[in-house]
Amino acid sequence: MRRVAPLLPVLVVVALLAAPGTGPAADGSAGSGTAADAASGLLVVFCLVRVVRERARPLTRTAALVLGLPVFGVCTAAITSSDPASSLPGVARYLQIFVLVPGALLLLIRHRRDFRLVAWSMVALALVQGLIGVVQYLTGTGASYMGEDVRAVGTFGPTDVMGMATVVSYGLVVAVGLALGAGAERGAERGAPGGAPGGAPGGAGGGNRQRAVALGCAALLFPPLVLSFSRGAWIATLVALTLQLALSGLRRAVRVALVAAALGVVLVGGLGIGSQLVSDRLGSITEVAEAPDRSVTDRYTMWAAAAGMWRTDPVTGVGLKAFPAYRDSHSSIALSSGSDTAGAGTVFRRQPLLSPHNMYLLILSEQGLVGLLALAGSWAALLVLALRRLPGARRGRTGADCALVAAGLLIWQLVDFGYADIGGPSTVLTAVALGLAAWWALGRAAGTPAGNHPASTSAPCDPPRWDRRADGGGADGAHRGSGQGACGGSDLGAGPA
Repeated sequence: MRRVAPLLPVLVVVALLAAPGTGPAADGSAGSGTAADAASGLLVVFCLVRVVRERARPLTRTAALVLGLPVFGVCTAAITSSDPASSLPGVARYLQIFVLVPGALLLLIRHRRDFRLVAWSMVALALVQGLIGVVQYLTGTGASYMGEDVRAVGTFGPTDVMGMATVVSYGLVVAVGLALGAGAERGAERGAPGGAPGGAPGGAGGGNRQRAVALGCAALLFPPLVLSFSRGAWIATLVALTLQLALSGLRRAVRVALVAAALGVVLVGGLGIGSQLVSDRLGSITEVAEAPDRSVTDRYTMWAAAAGMWRTDPVTGVGLKAFPAYRDSHSSIALSSGSDTAGAGTVFRRQPLLSPHNMYLLILSEQGLVGLLALAGSWAALLVLALRRLPGARRGRTGADCALVAAGLLIWQLVDFGYADIGGPSTVLTAVALGLAAWWALGRAAGTPAGNHPASTSAPCDPPRWDRRADGGGADGAHRGSGQGACGGSDLGAGPA
């Protein structure tokens, strides 16, 4: 319990996303102020208190630079906005999702077993939401789709139809990463509890158990992802899983792919889940250019509007939260007044189109080139650093599952941002996913590879040392951490070499 205690605020944030949604906001949008958002604020405060109490330098220069880039872009856009006061909620939201919560996870996660615990909690959340979604489809109590209340949306409701799809996609990517990397450690964590979800695989037996459980979870998550009818989530998941398989090595990838495909065929094809609706939805992916449906037409129109806003102010954009105000003046008459939402326990209503449903274009229109380079540069740096450490994890047989999970989550998010943006209750889970990726990409203590800390629980760990070599040539060369605990506890200042 002492080892798990620092992660309890993170687990609470994930668990609260299983609670029923708060419903649409007054303006008809999905809203964003949920219990999970409040818990994420407490998570940041908890982390700050620990940093101050342990008097540890929280981040190294590389971590501070990568996580600090979005701060520069967001604040620049807010200051240069025509209405800075209205931009303040946007500043808080961007910092929450892309800076504060990921930074808190970077500091609170100290071992691979901590990483796995958070990763398994995401899988558990996905299973809960996926089960609710499948029941919604089977009982006709989901969100309205093609005139039927069959769209799986979990507890997020019809105003956040991407919510369950995002959660289930994260869980599927995490489960596949854990399965592909399981059993790769040659007894490096023999002293750690093995086999159970959240524990480190203690040798081949623990790795095999983790692989079996993760594959089973991946198979169970496949049907709700299909029944979400989210084309963007399908595409992003396919790309992420393909790259995870490619990065894990041919032999292991083939085995996992065959098992997962067989289970998926049994659960979806054999049971006939959503066969006609799914085939129609799949076919629409190839028709988005020649015969786009209403949602695609609206999306194209909003993309064009976002590009027009950027051309108006290419450097700093029109200002945070300003897209709705400038949308109509930059849109053609092809844009509808809103999207229809109904089902899943709510009455019919028109949901306003408040964003272009493309994160890159949203940033470009509201924050200009400065904001896009800052945010996209931060994400690209995380991806490059995470991928650079993957070969070392595979050669050293340590943390290959963590590496594949982190890389998969980053790849999924960067692809999905081409079809979606932040907004709605599920967005806080994006911050948790980025935090896991940040820990793998940036988390190093005293020159030790991320997560490569001793796992024995029988003796205390040596305190990490901050020297010139670990800090890339730091000025003081003798900044020593102070907050070590029982074995496995590195100080809160774990950062990149």
